[in-house]
Amino acid sequence: MSQDSFKTINVADEMSKSFLDYSMSVIISRALPDIRDGLKPSQRRILYAMHNDLSLTPTKPHLKSARIVGDTMGKYHPHGDSAIYTTLVNMAQPWTMREILIDGQGNFGSVEGDAAAAMRYTEARMTHLGSAMMTDLDKETVDMTPTYDETRNEPVVLPASIPNLLVNGGTGIAVGMATNIPAHNLGEVIDGVCARIDNPQMTIDELKQYIKGPDFAGECEIRGFKGIDSYFHTGRGSVKMRGTMEIEEKASGTSVITITQVPHGVNRATLQQRIAELVREKVLTDISGMRDLSDEQTRIEITLKREARPQVVVNQLYKLTSMETSFGVNMLAIHERRPKQLSIMDALDAFIEHRREVIMRRTRYLLGKAEDRAENLEAFLLALGHLDDFIRIIRDSKNRDEARVKLKAYTFPVATAESLGIMIRSQPSVQDDRYIFTDRQVNAILELRLYQLTGMEQDKVKVEYDSILEQIKDFLDILAREVRVLTIIKDELLEIKEKHATPRRCPILPDEGEIAIEDLIANDGMIVTISNRGYIKRTASAEYRLQARGGKGVRGMETRDANKAEDEEDDFVEHLFSAQAHDYLMFFTNTGRVYVERVYGVPEGSRASKGRSIKNMLNLQPEETIAATLRLERVLNDDEEDVTFGEENGYVLFATRSGKVKKTSLSNFRNFRKDGIIAIKLDEGNTLVDVRLTSGKDDICLVTNAGYCVRTSETNIRPMGRPSAGVAGVKPREGDFLVSLTIVSDETKLLVASENGLGKRTAYDEYMAKGRGGKGMKTMNVTEKTGKVVGALSVSEEDELMLMTSDGQSIRIRCSDIRETGRAAQGVKLVTLKGGEKLQDIARLVPDEDADEEDELGEDQESPEASGETGAENTSDEAAAGSDEEE
Repeated sequence: MSQDSFKTINVADEMSKSFLDYSMSVIISRALPDIRDGLKPSQRRILYAMHNDLSLTPTKPHLKSARIVGDTMGKYHPHGDSAIYTTLVNMAQPWTMREILIDGQGNFGSVEGDAAAAMRYTEARMTHLGSAMMTDLDKETVDMTPTYDETRNEPVVLPASIPNLLVNGGTGIAVGMATNIPAHNLGEVIDGVCARIDNPQMTIDELKQYIKGPDFAGECEIRGFKGIDSYFHTGRGSVKMRGTMEIEEKASGTSVITITQVPHGVNRATLQQRIAELVREKVLTDISGMRDLSDEQTRIEITLKREARPQVVVNQLYKLTSMETSFGVNMLAIHERRPKQLSIMDALDAFIEHRREVIMRRTRYLLGKAEDRAENLEAFLLALGHLDDFIRIIRDSKNRDEARVKLKAYTFPVATAESLGIMIRSQPSVQDDRYIFTDRQVNAILELRLYQLTGMEQDKVKVEYDSILEQIKDFLDILAREVRVLTIIKDELLEIKEKHATPRRCPILPDEGEIAIEDLIANDGMIVTISNRGYIKRTASAEYRLQARGGKGVRGMETRDANKAEDEEDDFVEHLFSAQAHDYLMFFTNTGRVYVERVYGVPEGSRASKGRSIKNMLNLQPEETIAATLRLERVLNDDEEDVTFGEENGYVLFATRSGKVKKTSLSNFRNFRKDGIIAIKLDEGNTLVDVRLTSGKDDICLVTNAGYCVRTSETNIRPMGRPSAGVAGVKPREGDFLVSLTIVSDETKLLVASENGLGKRTAYDEYMAKGRGGKGMKTMNVTEKTGKVVGALSVSEEDELMLMTSDGQSIRIRCSDIRETGRAAQGVKLVTLKGGEKLQDIARLVPDEDADEEDELGEDQESPEASGETGAENTSDEAAAGSDEEE
């Protein structure tokens, strides 16, 4: 070997060049998806092999995965069979891909991380969306390139009828760079693409009206908007994901936390191992047991110790385990054969441009096919128009070649061609005003079959020719007008959305302190109910239709049945009130603490649902239950600042079962905490009855269970701090106790209801104002027929009343339907009760503007007359005289 064959090089330079070549090969040909179809080369080749070589469309039978892997490896992807099979499996796993592209049959693994069965055992075919990635591939819509052995061609990119890059996302680690693109909802992305086409100048904020954020394959909550906003703009961001947990209290008094969702990508088995490890290390000390009841849906039950605080354990699980994790977004994809960091707009624009190119190339291909067919049909029409001449030429020819030459020399005047309905579309067919056949036309004429010479076949040729001309005209219009191309893109996408779009799996909720969520929630009217066992829900007030007085009611809340658990008492609705979604709720407990929550923070449920345990919402202490609630209407100042807890907004007035009352400025509660704050000091055995917001100068009425009432001025009660116990408001008789606290108003009347479903309204003028601490005057003639008083309210003529019974029935009536009587009357029938059923609670409602008109005798109603009730009221105040003086 001569010395000239050696060349001196710098090793560092050679290593740098070689490593750069290797890096680019990995980046372009292995690790990163293409911005247009969202696929890596291995994924693209698997789908192409299934489509082109095996025809595994959604309507065909499944085929062994080993056959698919073999064809892919041998023809297109010269890599290991295990790597190809792993890629195929991932495209068939619904917990990995938001919209799977391959329909797998057999064991394709599990969300716990179990591996798929060997490829010889499993079968696969393409899904409808996988097939949509191939639409029009045979119409020269994309470039083809030789395979690794140059024996066949493969597509550089797929036509991709769906925006797969955003819909399914993707992950990949290259050399010196990586990508991590989140999945999104198919319907939202299609809406975003269509909106972008309609408004090329749209902003990110406008786009968020359509694409809300990620929508992962695994159901979980997405917390916060900052990370979404960041990657929408820059392609980088961190999205917080949370699993969901529910708290349920058992009859034994222990609480159970049920994990119903884990964050996307979290292994349930690994999560349980982590929880068990924390329990062994004494980090989680309140957990006594755990069991996995999961099938396709996650259900992991964690049993707590009796003294445990469930909400504290929930917070610990979020902090110490993968129940809360982050998805680091890095939107990197191949764009024009180079890696590029993408914003959400870049991804949409690249897909739109790709689809525009596909539509244009498809139209050119179809136009070419249509013109070729039109050319042959023109020859048929000309031949059929001069059939005798053509038959003579062919008969007199010695062979096919001579016939071809003679036919080629046979010409027509252009006028003759036009008279046959032929549109002259190309000048090469015309010379010296005569129509000349092309080689293709001559061959088509020689291949005419005898049956095509019939009159019917001639008509069919003319109809087909006219149809082809219309198609050609349409294709040319598409190529000439950009708006046609964009309209086609939108129409095809909307068709896919209608067939394959699914609801969002991952709700996007604000992170703590990140955004004023009330700006995103309509301030609608709500009915909030709390059961005796602590189940709470909110329901749109419109679900409770209006009925006539005396109706049977509709199902209002599903309560526990003693027959289902012998050691359980029946549950019943204990608190019910009307509120707006933006209002504040103050929850006062039996231990004298107060918790504050917004109405929209209360779990939503249907009218008949049981609701969720209030421990899912409030961080209650052991043995702590809700004793009273107070709704605060949200107040904004001129600067749109929330001043609900300002000093000018009045006082909180407490009333307890023993008859004590206490007044505390509302501003003392402004610094509320999640763990609650002290609201009132309660003596042993005493409980809260009611809490009201007052001006500090109101008159109040205190109503007892035996039907007595004390009216006094609030000025008789001095303001006190939060930890105080209060002063005597009423001194109940033996066996009697306080049931209600109302605020006196000139526009309202006192409505009193008894446990047997009777009620009445009485003007406040009939109650003389006295000092606090008396035993009270009669406000209802309590008998065996009426039963004891269960509640009292201040109501006006326009108000509506919601009543709830011990069996969970509800009825909504107008207060104007309730007769106004004297203090000592029994009242009228408010609700029809079944045997053993009692009226449990009452609440005042603000009528809806679109409330249904009252139906006098609907199928769910019963008139007082029909039930044998002609009015149970006793309007003779004189008969009760002498028994209602204050003692």
